[in-house]
Amino acid sequence: MQFETQCLHAGYSPKSGEPRVQPIVQSTTYTYDSAEEIGDLFDLKAAGYFYTRLANPTTNAAEEKLAALEGGVGALCTSSGQAATFYALLNILESGDHFIASTSIYGGTYNLFAHTFKKMGIQVSFVDQTLPLEVLEKAIRPNTKAVFGETIANPELRVLDIEKFARLAQKAQAPLIIDNTFATPYFCRPFEFGANIVVHSTTKYLDGHAVAMGGAVIDGGNFDWHNGKFPAFTLPDESYHGLIYTETFGTAAYIVKARVQLMRDLGATPAPQNSFLLNLGMETLPLRMKAHYENALEVAKFLETQPQVSSVNYPALESSPDYELKQKYTPNGLCGVISFEIKGGREAASKWLNGLKLISREVHVADIRTCALHPATSTHRQMNEEELAKINVSAGLVRLSVGIENVRDILADIEQAFNAI
Repeated sequence: MQFETQCLHAGYSPKSGEPRVQPIVQSTTYTYDSAEEIGDLFDLKAAGYFYTRLANPTTNAAEEKLAALEGGVGALCTSSGQAATFYALLNILESGDHFIASTSIYGGTYNLFAHTFKKMGIQVSFVDQTLPLEVLEKAIRPNTKAVFGETIANPELRVLDIEKFARLAQKAQAPLIIDNTFATPYFCRPFEFGANIVVHSTTKYLDGHAVAMGGAVIDGGNFDWHNGKFPAFTLPDESYHGLIYTETFGTAAYIVKARVQLMRDLGATPAPQNSFLLNLGMETLPLRMKAHYENALEVAKFLETQPQVSSVNYPALESSPDYELKQKYTPNGLCGVISFEIKGGREAASKWLNGLKLISREVHVADIRTCALHPATSTHRQMNEEELAKINVSAGLVRLSVGIENVRDILADIEQAFNAI
């Protein structure tokens, strides 16, 4: 099936007389005819549902659709994007391990890596993703177990050279984990460029309507866990009577382990209602992403002409340093998010935000409605000036998430807000 068809049909195929739309299975538990059947489920000898913390039919439909859209072997939905990123790495790492991450990442992810993982005994090295491979390789340690980056960085709007980071990960004998939230699989499928694991905040474009929190981890099934660095996949798991994930589940070993260990023990489970809304949002993903991109490109070009704007970050602009990377990795479009620098710093940025009338001031992004925020005082507020400088988030930087309204109305609101400064 083509991508647009998968958005509508992957994950759920009703039989004769069944609901055409995947129903909400609002139940925490499921009944069986015998104790033996339930025992087989707990021993991972049979597939099925026994408790919604681990699996639910509505969530399963979303997971199968996500795996199909990204081209993976399996997916695990979580209660938020942060939970997805946490699970994706914790499924590989333990105390004493190390991983490499680009500095061009979301502020919440930076905090998770730099502070929370540190408390768990896991170390991270942040690297400038624009550096040559031979320089990046200096960050590799014997205990490096993962490499992480974002397809399109939030809010810096830098495009990751995925193939370069894939070579870095291969040198480290570690999987490459890519956050594909902004590009979505409609514009980029990281597995095709050497990534091994993809994560999403499904709260963003995949839902698209600002109604359902969620996250997802998708397994590419293309990493060799037998290289000696990942015994948790190749040695017996005593919590499942000595089961070995790679032997029992083959290419899906990673995603099964994430579900039956991390979701079992930590329980960041999405509500069936949210999975239903995610399914609904993904059905119109191609239509929405086209509209977001067309509007955002026109807005970005307009911002470049404004005297109050010192710089515009949008890789679809020919003036962008990442224009060639955009053409390589997302040739058919881009996200609807733009970041730009307003002259006058924090005060001028605040005045511009306060002058908006149609565009919402909100801590969100990738909504069908246009919204804006000031990262230095919101999403990246916990970071000090030195940390903000490392990821190029300045005092005058504004993140603008362009929606699918008529672009003339969006431009008119932007212009009158500049006149109010």
